[in-house]
Amino acid sequence: METSVMKKIGQRVRDIRKSKGLSQEQLGEKAGFHFSYIGGVERAEKNITLTNLIKIADALEVPIIELFSYTRHQKSVLNEKDIMLNQLVDVLMGLKKSDLRKVQLFLDEFFEK
Repeated sequence: METSVMKKIGQRVRDIRKSKGLSQEQLGEKAGFHFSYIGGVERAEKNITLTNLIKIADALEVPIIELFSYTRHQKSVLNEKDIMLNQLVDVLMGLKKSDLRKVQLFLDEFFEK
């Protein structure tokens, strides 16, 4: 992976991990890695394989595509609103298209759009 991509993915892993209230050690346990490996990924010191990236995404309980969605999330320090939005995105990413449509209809009705 190119270094800039590794940095962006590492930052994205860190942002998601922190938004879920996990330490590097806790994420490492869930993913089957030592916490120093997680730190190396977050600092772009490790050239992570796709297999290991999938393990980290699974441990974070997000689709792997979410780790590549770093262009939507530029801040390295998330405020409370950003954390809530990321949590909502995580939930919505796991829904089927038909369920997403229901959520959209509900929001339109609730906020009278």
